[in-house]
Formats: sequence, C-alpha cells, structure tokens
Amino acid sequence: MNSGNLIMDLTFQFSLDTVVFTEVLEEKRKYVLAKQLFKSGTSIGANVREAQSGESKNDFIHKLKISAKEAEETEYWLLLCKHSPLLPNPGKLLNDIGSIKRVIGKIISTSKNGK
Repeated sequence: MNSGNLIMDLTFQFSLDTVVFTEVLEEKRKYVLAKQLFKSGTSIGANVREAQSGESKNDFIHKLKISAKEAEETEYWLLLCKHSPLLPNPGKLLNDIGSIKRVIGKIISTSKNGK
C-alpha cells in the first residue's frame, strides 16, 4: 500500500508481516502467543488509520497514543520470540516495530507542540 502517508504505510505493511509471522507461530502450535501478537500487531495500524479521521487534535493524539501502547505490547511479544529458543526469531518485525514506535512518538510530540 502506498498512500503517501508514511505511518499508515509502515503500519499496514507491518500488519501484513504480522499476519504471516503469526501463521508460523500457529504452525508451531503457539496459539496463545500468535493470537496476542496478531491482535496487538494489527491494532497499531488500525488505530493509526482511525486517528486520520479524528474529531479533533486531541482525538487524533489519543488514537496515536493507543497505537503507541499497542506497539509497546507488540514489541514485548516479539522480544519473547527472539529470546526463547522454542520460538521462531521475528527478525525484521522487531526492527520494524522500533521504527514505527519512533515515527508515532514523533507525530505525537509534533502534534502536541502544534507544529
């Protein structure tokens, strides 16, 4: 997807990659972890997209803060995968979530400061 909106594009691609990775987890019968990661990983982009239609600046910031929380949770699940010898390494997903967190943080900061 190339919407011309960096964070929407990043989070959409991240959601697609999360779907693929959670399928790998399910193949390994790690259903609970797959479900948790699927929910938090795809929620980031859903909330970013919802923020685009925010009713006010405060609503926009609030939705992005929810995305930031979901990104933190997602990073936790990915770190569990990375550090567990029983789980597949999330590789690129872990790098991507770091980038997404930075971009969301910058957007929130800029929006709060009115720039």
